[in-house]
Amino acid sequence: MMHTRTLVAVPLILLALAGCSAKPDSSNSAMPADPAETKLEGARIGGPFTLIDQDGKPRNWSEFTGKYRIVYFGYSYCPDVCPVDLQRIAQGYRLFAKDDPARAAKVQPIFITVDPERDTSAVLKNYVSAFDPNLIGLTGTPEQVAAVAKSFAVFYTRENSKGASDYLVGHTRTPYLFDPQGKPLVILPVDDPATGAQEGTPQAIAAALDRWVK
Repeated sequence: MMHTRTLVAVPLILLALAGCSAKPDSSNSAMPADPAETKLEGARIGGPFTLIDQDGKPRNWSEFTGKYRIVYFGYSYCPDVCPVDLQRIAQGYRLFAKDDPARAAKVQPIFITVDPERDTSAVLKNYVSAFDPNLIGLTGTPEQVAAVAKSFAVFYTRENSKGASDYLVGHTRTPYLFDPQGKPLVILPVDDPATGAQEGTPQAIAAALDRWVK
């Protein structure tokens, strides 16, 4: 089976931009990132956009001001990686909500497609509802999506495929956590570790939310 491609260079670029450190930042009250997280404070990621949600409603970045945002780019036809990542994110979010409903209410999970030609609002409505009722799915024109992806340092490319789908989309796999002002904090740990450690589990994501959401 062909897997959705992770562009390995991107986390390295983000590390350079963010000036990552495992040590606490005395200028920030947040706890230091877990080794499984990629710290992004100071990175130029994100920015204004207007897209369409799963109900056909225009949504813009500024309307989420005041909320922490989990932002994941992917697509509904993704055969394996996207649904696994989204499942872990949704489960981690629910674990966090179970332990601390008040802080979880400050978090908005967002899924942005990199395949707008197939991922219409109707398609996204069915897709995101399978993971969590609070998950917002966003789409737009190919030009709009390309501009948003560039702003969020996400790269994707169309790949020909033989099978049920005409093509796959290789894309950067980066579940970002943003603060209430829309500034990037960390990349959440969704990778499945070969060591059997907790990185990439719903518990690790819940722990990351507990570290960063105030």
